[in-house]
Amino acid sequence: MKKAATRRLLAPVAGRVLALADVQDPVFATATMGPGFAIQPTDGRVVAPVSGRVTVVAATKHAVGLVTASGLEVLVHMGIDTVELNGAPFVCHVQVGDTVQAGEVLAEMDLAALQRAQKLATVIVVVTNGQTVLDDLIVAATDQMVTAKTAVATAVLAVTPVPGAQAVTSTTAASDVELESEFESESESKSKSKSKPNSTSKYAHLATAIVTNVGGPGNINSVIHCITRLRFYLKDEHRAQDAVIANLDGVIDVAKAGGQYQVVIGPAVNEVYDAVMAQLGPAFADMTAGTPTAATTQAAGAPTETDAPTGWLPRLRHGMSQVIGVMTAAMIPVIGILAGSGILKGILAALTGFHVLTVTSGTYMVLNAVADAIFYFLPVILGFTAAKKLGSDPIVLAIVGAILIYPSLMTAAGHATTAQITFFGVPTHLMSYAASVFPMIVAAWLGVSVERGLKRVIPLYLRSVFVPILEALILSVIVLVVIGPLITMISKGLASGILAIYNFSPALSGLVIGGLYQTMVIFGLHWGIIPIVINDIATNGHSYLNAILSITMVAQGGAVLAVFLKSKNKPLKEISLAAAISAFCGVTEPALYGVNLKYKRVFVVASIASGLGGLLTGLLHVNNYALSGSLIGFPAFITPGVGIGPNFYGYLISHYGTLLIATILVYLFGFSDKMLPATSATAK
Repeated sequence: MKKAATRRLLAPVAGRVLALADVQDPVFATATMGPGFAIQPTDGRVVAPVSGRVTVVAATKHAVGLVTASGLEVLVHMGIDTVELNGAPFVCHVQVGDTVQAGEVLAEMDLAALQRAQKLATVIVVVTNGQTVLDDLIVAATDQMVTAKTAVATAVLAVTPVPGAQAVTSTTAASDVELESEFESESESKSKSKSKPNSTSKYAHLATAIVTNVGGPGNINSVIHCITRLRFYLKDEHRAQDAVIANLDGVIDVAKAGGQYQVVIGPAVNEVYDAVMAQLGPAFADMTAGTPTAATTQAAGAPTETDAPTGWLPRLRHGMSQVIGVMTAAMIPVIGILAGSGILKGILAALTGFHVLTVTSGTYMVLNAVADAIFYFLPVILGFTAAKKLGSDPIVLAIVGAILIYPSLMTAAGHATTAQITFFGVPTHLMSYAASVFPMIVAAWLGVSVERGLKRVIPLYLRSVFVPILEALILSVIVLVVIGPLITMISKGLASGILAIYNFSPALSGLVIGGLYQTMVIFGLHWGIIPIVINDIATNGHSYLNAILSITMVAQGGAVLAVFLKSKNKPLKEISLAAAISAFCGVTEPALYGVNLKYKRVFVVASIASGLGGLLTGLLHVNNYALSGSLIGFPAFITPGVGIGPNFYGYLISHYGTLLIATILVYLFGFSDKMLPATSATAK
């Protein structure tokens, strides 16, 4: 078997080595631009981490791109958000076409000037084509002080050779001796670029889509670009369609920092910028049109990495949008199996309702395990997917999810006498975390900071053992002792309020519960209502409240059915149809997280339809006689001892009326394909 070749990457500057995840820039920290490492410098002299040819020198001098003989494209990025300093703190010693050896000086940074401008001087090294040329990038010296030219990372090259790259047969020394003859000469490069057709037209469609979705020319003050990103100064950032832009074919991601709306493009940023400027005109390239000056930046204080909108309502809306965005992104990998499991659960409910199967039969137990496992173990799976989305440790977060559903804790949570425990003297109320979403999203969010803090205080040689277990302990305690009891307290308060409204007016309670219940499900607040339903059925043999909850499932299913009927996007139609069937079988997670929350207006309109359906259910006094619902649960609305009668007819009117209302409202007002990415949504 052929041994994989390696290349050593040197420290470009003296200072403390950082893992890429610790870089205070979301695009680099999430490895969006490729794998790599960073150094918090103690010296401003920047050297080449590898031998190669200089392919890019940023106009603002803050970044240099190199390509090696073996095909590695290495970017050296100096400082965070330093592009707006227009090159003032930097002096470049190379130009495009130069051949440099590893350790040769590339540039110098004025660290004092960066500090005065309140900019982090972090030097970042990434392999921008790492996904295609690398099997791995091993950073061995994280959190250690190093001198420039010290080997700090090893690039393990992919076995398949990169087209156009010279074959590599052995591991080279730190100098990575690569002769100039292995590259094109500067004159050859220039002659090729002259003969190359103008590529602006190739990116015209992408440029149009970006300009349109940032709010159009009227919302743009000015545009600049750095080595990887278009940086817009917008009049109103809230008019920009973040999700649409991030899903454009040719866009890597969207970031907001330093008063800029940043569209991450990657190596083709120059071409896309040219295409954007060809449409906007040169007036938009004037940096004074919207760029904060050094004076105003300093007066306002250091810019944050994520500039929040001003005002409590916009901030709340922005925060909720971020939470929902993370939840939907974390749920996307499991939407398909959630939908299939929901359909199987519905079939099982029908089979037991018609007494084809009993809940004690072996057939039922096996099929129920298949249908229910994804919901029971959802915190484990969600811990993994949410951690990958947010940049925390996926394995640790999966363990946190497992702790939350650990059998003894789940058993205690199900009994009133043991649900109240103490943890080191702190009273703690346990709740069931099976099928929960919000607590794990919070845990994954906190995991980034907890892990970073632990790495700062725990020595390197102890980290592999103590960081994971301490992180799992801290996050589990936060969820169990703080988040769980808080959710329990709020949900109990909501349940008491809802019960009071129902006793006052069934119709009014139907409107309130119908409109709010699925929002409560998102945040885990519905657990205060479920015991009331169970108690009603166990004590009285029926539950008016469960009839209203059933309506909310139908409304979400009708909403996603409307998306299926209206959209021409094939992947969206497929997931929408499966999610609709699942909702009609009583499981709304695929509809909620796969479609409705992703296109927020769909969820809002569905909730309005759900409220109207709940109002209708209350007016008709529809009753439920079993812990079942939605369309598949129709046997639960047949009155025992009476059979099909007024209550069942009320069920048909309220449920199918809600289905009709939700489908029509969303079809007309809640969704259009314009809400999808403007280009290549299917490919995405």
